[in-house]
Amino acid sequence: MPGADPGRRGAFRLIRRRALAGLALAGPALAACSPLDLANLATPRRGTMLREGLRYGPLPRHRLDLTLPPMPVAETPLVVFIHGGGWEEGSRAQYAFLGRRLASLGMAVAVPDYRLWPEARWPDFIEDAALAVAWLRSAPDVPRGPLFVMGHSAGGFIAAALALDPRWLEAAGLPGGRGALTGAMLLAAPISWQPNYEPVTSIFANAPGGRIEAAPDPAMLAGAPPMLLLHGEADVVVGALHARQLAAGLEAAGRPVRLRLYPGVGHVGIMTDFVPGAGLLGLSDAPVVAEVRDFVRARVVGG
Repeated sequence: MPGADPGRRGAFRLIRRRALAGLALAGPALAACSPLDLANLATPRRGTMLREGLRYGPLPRHRLDLTLPPMPVAETPLVVFIHGGGWEEGSRAQYAFLGRRLASLGMAVAVPDYRLWPEARWPDFIEDAALAVAWLRSAPDVPRGPLFVMGHSAGGFIAAALALDPRWLEAAGLPGGRGALTGAMLLAAPISWQPNYEPVTSIFANAPGGRIEAAPDPAMLAGAPPMLLLHGEADVVVGALHARQLAAGLEAAGRPVRLRLYPGVGHVGIMTDFVPGAGLLGLSDAPVVAEVRDFVRARVVGG
């Protein structure tokens, strides 16, 4: 932090090192859950309103949480955030902090649950997310403003599939299909990948060639909405090559795309900026929230 007291900078670095070391020693379960719990505790409501457990379909996992900004109006932009977790874990409640943070900036944020492995496999989770988006557009008391899909990691793949492959939203009955989307925001999203480890190979066994493919036909890119691609260059779970290649394909297809790559930022680290104060503590090196805010505002104001 330029201009900060050297002793304070040292203290922040020490806090960061200890936090990261603690997560590394705690193992996968704590690393996957505890930071999200802490993020929810650290993120104030700031006048936002939560409508919890709204049912968008007939199955047990067909529920979503909707966080509304203070004084929402019909034109309030709606962001549908699809959580990650390798298509086998995760829940809407874990991402309350993200809903609150974006709602405090004037957006309505829906976070749906969707079916997970082993109950589900491709394309069940894509169909669930598409159903949630379509339901939100027809449900009462939900803002009708510009519509965005957004996701991290496995959820980023699902959001990419909704934005790039027209069949999913059309099949879900969304008027206009993917043409109803004002934009898509992908964080550390796998786009095109041949999985070679379990359970991902089994999760995608039904997909053509067993591949993870958000856009099976490159011609699909020509109809894509504007896209924001955010990726950490230190991501060893989903390499930044996914974002680079998608950006190049969208540019070649003449579609608007903004690519932001963050040096030193990993797969989970790209989410930390949604926690208030993370930047001040040296826990976030990527201005993700500002990028999302500016992307939404540009689409809302400028079209």
